Amino acid sequence: MKKKVVLAVLFILPVVVYLFFASGVNNFGRLPILTEKVDDVSTIDSRVQLKNKITILGFLGNNVEAMQGNAFNLNQKIYKRFGEFNDFQIVMVATEGSEAKVDELKTELGKLSNVDKWHFAFGEESEITAFYNSLDTNLELDDNLSMPHVFIVDKDLSLRGRTDDEDEGIKYGFDTSSVAELNNKMVDDVKIILAEYRLALKKNNADRSK
Repeated sequence: MKKKVVLAVLFILPVVVYLFFASGVNNFGRLPILTEKVDDVSTIDSRVQLKNKITILGFLGNNVEAMQGNAFNLNQKIYKRFGEFNDFQIVMVATEGSEAKVDELKTELGKLSNVDKWHFAFGEESEITAFYNSLDTNLELDDNLSMPHVFIVDKDLSLRGRTDDEDEGIKYGFDTSSVAELNNKMVDDVKIILAEYRLALKKNNADRSK
């Protein structure tokens, strides 16, 4: 009798756990779209693009040195955790003329992790402003065309975020100067969007095999 109970638990428990998480993902597993049809960064720099990638997008402007700590926080808390996922990337936008400083930043980041999925796009001030405005957020670039916040842009060029954040209501971006915000909010949201695409991929593969 005991053996039957043990076998039943071993068989049923994983199924129950799977159904619980599957239900959770189905009900809560989509990160809200806040802005559709964001411009692609390739309009500024043809070497980099957002389309068909899950992108963490940030703005260094001409303030690269001052933003170094923010980049390190993002690298340690987000990139190291999710950088191995296919189609995941970090894109930072900087002004033309700051290439040398960006190279220095990338070298420093490279001492902490593989930086193959860190990409940098360079543009003129007017181009960066126009590109940023396409995100249509409630946040503003500073006078250096930089900001501590980063954004999640999906493969279809939609800005993702929160519509019911407990602190901000609508949450467009994540403050990289706050390790707590990266740990407590951004990690969860990146997990959700990656799970969303994994589930979609599994569904497509299953449909093809029918």
